[in-house]
Amino acid sequence: MAESRTVVYGAIAGNVAIAVTKFIVAGITGSSAMMSEAVHSLVDTGNGVLLLIGFKRSARKGDPAHPFGYGKEVYFWSLIVAILIFGIGGGISAYEGVLHMRNPEPLTDPKWNYIVLAAAAVFEGISLGIGLRAVFQQKGDKSFWRALHTSKDPGIFTVVAEDSAAMIGLAIAALGVYGSHRLDMPVLDGVASLAIGVLLAGVAVLLILESRGLLIGEGIDRATAVAIREMVMADGAVQSAAMPLSMYLGPENVLVTLDAAFMPDLSSRQVAEAVCRLERRIRERYGRIQRIYIAPQPPAAIDALPAMANRGGPG
Repeated sequence: MAESRTVVYGAIAGNVAIAVTKFIVAGITGSSAMMSEAVHSLVDTGNGVLLLIGFKRSARKGDPAHPFGYGKEVYFWSLIVAILIFGIGGGISAYEGVLHMRNPEPLTDPKWNYIVLAAAAVFEGISLGIGLRAVFQQKGDKSFWRALHTSKDPGIFTVVAEDSAAMIGLAIAALGVYGSHRLDMPVLDGVASLAIGVLLAGVAVLLILESRGLLIGEGIDRATAVAIREMVMADGAVQSAAMPLSMYLGPENVLVTLDAAFMPDLSSRQVAEAVCRLERRIRERYGRIQRIYIAPQPPAAIDALPAMANRGGPG
């Protein structure tokens, strides 16, 4: 989580400076695209603050009302962030673009727009670089896109998505300003603003889908589940085992439950020792799995489970 917070702090610092500058220049030049970009940066700043709130609240320890803790609260706040990107960022940008298309006004001095857009690209690029570095540090042998898609840390995947959209938005704004001034077609500035709004709405939908999956209870990937089952099956005290059931309670907190049939000649004490041994091995190999429950079951109970459950599902 420390790496995630660093990513968010970097994004907030860059967006604050960029938003103020964009609003000033948008007021001076009258550029609709620049105003959309200013709103975008302001929303991104607020989103970073909300993510930090989510991190702090999710760190609270469990209580009788929430025995597994509050880890999932960070996913709730990431959902709020996605909704804000869609409603405020995308909605206002699209609205501003439509207004400017209906009543186009020529830009007064596009030079300042180019200067601010270039400076914003540098700051956004630095923030994006911090986020990308975090993804590469965590991806292991996965491809970059696979690692980003399967990341359970909203601080990282939200900032990477926002900053990627910001870089594309800056390019669109630059094209809108250039076309509006060069071709003497002020309507193009509004078109650029509308395009930025559509871009933000699209990114927001992707983030909403990601947050939804985590809120309703995503589990570990199939390869990890299979590896855990094989680890359990390899123990001499185990006769058979079902595929583990799992759920992310937070970016660094995974719950795993597993039914296992132990050798019939083992005593209750030996079974308990085997359970402790297996739980320790799983924790040592997978640091994120903090809660493990291995339930001894008779072999018939394991065999009665659906075939798909013992094969690990469709993947």
